[in-house]
Amino acid sequence: MFKNLFGKKEKESEKIIAPMTGELIPITEVPDEVFSGKMMGDGFAIVPKEGTVLSPIDGKIVNIFPTNHAIGLESNSGREILIHIGIDTVALKGNGFEPLVKENDQVRAGQPLMKVDLDYVGSHATSTVTPIIFTNLNEGESVTLEVQGAVKKSAENIVTIK
Repeated sequence: MFKNLFGKKEKESEKIIAPMTGELIPITEVPDEVFSGKMMGDGFAIVPKEGTVLSPIDGKIVNIFPTNHAIGLESNSGREILIHIGIDTVALKGNGFEPLVKENDQVRAGQPLMKVDLDYVGSHATSTVTPIIFTNLNEGESVTLEVQGAVKKSAENIVTIK
């Protein structure tokens, strides 16, 4: 990790993998204005085809929401990432979600974080679309999709941050 003149961590380039198998779509196509409008940050989304969520980076678990529908991570280089499983899933009160990690756990890219019952979530929430948001990008940085469409979990070179 590097520190710049202001004491902030410099976010060097790091590997970001697909956290789920499904269809990778631009964040602007998420059926929720908070995400599609990039109000929480830039990112991408996956329309999941299977219910295992993997860590997209090497780092640690910062937060697992009490309703288990979202996970906050911090990469080893200081990037903050929010994985929000489905849309309007907070209302499910944890049903359909099984965390496989705890807050403050160190994780590796590709490590399973959560099991999701996609059938349950799909029939009880607005959508299973899962936004992956980078919440602390530097000013001027943005996420560029390197692929769109079908993606397998653990796939590399899916996005770049510039």
